[in-house]
Amino acid sequence: MRVLVVDDDLVLAKGVRRDLMRDGLAVDVAIRGHDAIWMASATDYDAIVLDSHLPDIDGFAACRKLRTGAVSSPVLMLGERAAVEDCVTGLDSGADDFVVKPFHPDELAARLRALMRRGMGVRTAVLEVGDLRLDPASREVTRGSVRIDLSPKELSLLTEFMRHPGRVLSRFHLLEHAWDGEYENRSNVVDVYVRYLREKIDRPFGLETIETVRGAGYRLRD
Repeated sequence: MRVLVVDDDLVLAKGVRRDLMRDGLAVDVAIRGHDAIWMASATDYDAIVLDSHLPDIDGFAACRKLRTGAVSSPVLMLGERAAVEDCVTGLDSGADDFVVKPFHPDELAARLRALMRRGMGVRTAVLEVGDLRLDPASREVTRGSVRIDLSPKELSLLTEFMRHPGRVLSRFHLLEHAWDGEYENRSNVVDVYVRYLREKIDRPFGLETIETVRGAGYRLRD
């Protein structure tokens, strides 16, 4: 899944990016509120981590602009202090959750997973399609009783497929949700990683659950 992290503290932002990428997420970083607004308007992010105090406009104003601009991505706002009024202002401005700094990386990741599940209409913590099972928290994938080891990028791609079983996903959609904005060589990377996935989750089991839909993209059969 693809996340936007907005914080003018580059050390913190890069640390959050590193931790989330380790979980298989694609992460873009912005350091200004205005940058966050145009980036979120141009890209369909699965979640946005937004600091409440930014150098140009504060996170509260940025969040309000995102909502009035019809950006519906779940927003997790970060605050410098545990003041009730800051939390209330953040939620009233359109944020979906509020976390006080300093925070533990595992808590931030868990809250993001919960927000993304709600945003996709998926309430269960574990994704299941047929006998294929993916636990985003433990990053464990199994087919029946067999555990399958996936790289972070393969895991991210499979997560997107399993959140939309039976739906045709275009290459552009998969690029937007599984790769961050710093990735440049996009010519056939989706095809390459789909092939990697097939080699791990389908072929060893004599199955063909990831289908190529000619001229449209790929679909995970439900």
